[in-house]
Amino acid sequence: MSQPTIMRLMALSISTAKRAGDIIRDVMQKGNLGIVDKGKDDLQTEADRSAQRCIIASLSKSFPQIKIIGEEGGSDLNVKNDWLVTSGDEEFLRNACPEQWCNVNDDDFVVWVDPLDGTSEYTQGFLDHVTVLIGIAVKNSAVGGIIHQPYFKNPGGELGRTIWGLQGLGTGGFERVSPPKDKFIVTTTRSHSNAIVQAALDALSPTDIIRVGGAGYKVLQLLEGKAHAYVFASPGCKKWDTCAPEAVLEAQGGTLTDMLGNHYSYGTDVNHPNVQGVLATNGDVSHSDIISKLPSNVLEAMKSKC
Repeated sequence: MSQPTIMRLMALSISTAKRAGDIIRDVMQKGNLGIVDKGKDDLQTEADRSAQRCIIASLSKSFPQIKIIGEEGGSDLNVKNDWLVTSGDEEFLRNACPEQWCNVNDDDFVVWVDPLDGTSEYTQGFLDHVTVLIGIAVKNSAVGGIIHQPYFKNPGGELGRTIWGLQGLGTGGFERVSPPKDKFIVTTTRSHSNAIVQAALDALSPTDIIRVGGAGYKVLQLLEGKAHAYVFASPGCKKWDTCAPEAVLEAQGGTLTDMLGNHYSYGTDVNHPNVQGVLATNGDVSHSDIISKLPSNVLEAMKSKC
């Protein structure tokens, strides 16, 4: 008997994210990144474009009724045969579907795709920051996600790691580690800071700050026990940056919201920017306690973005 849609969609997204990772490495190896400047601090490369075509063509072929939104806009669905992924991850499909997702209608899904999160880092050689993000929303809420790291170095030397999370089922692809109990470590932006971002960090008095690129890679710092919280009091991220990380983190017991503690909506017609910033915690610290420590100027700046 066929698995419910969400399980087949997750399984195919896992396989497709891996193929997109191969494409990203291929583009880098060939050396012609084809960089296009989309605006202030917003680059696009041939890897972004090709990885998105692979993902959207593959998912659209198998799930033609499901809405898919990609960072790079509309994509040509006519792709090379070796870019078209048709088989889902068999290991994932061995899991039983959580009861709450067994009968979801196709029009209740929205898939958010960031084919290459951390494009600036990709162009600058910070390749470990790069991730492929595929987030699955049901009725506005992020419930499933895939975070693929094309440049993760496995013990045997093979490149690539794929992490998944589904609410009600849990996570896979990594071993969760708790952060140090005697410290409070925060991860934040590597290159998009401002006075409000810094004011939020100062108010929390972290023992250490990890500055890295990409929302996916920042959430990985929480999942791997390298940081307790991800704090970014700025409207720099968009829905395709946070849908997958939110789903994976919350499937593991963490929380991802805006800086005011509200979950973002991931419905079809929402605005793409996350205008009230991002706050994520890994479950070892209190999300609400962090919000209570934020100064009024930070909170007012976030409220003014409504």
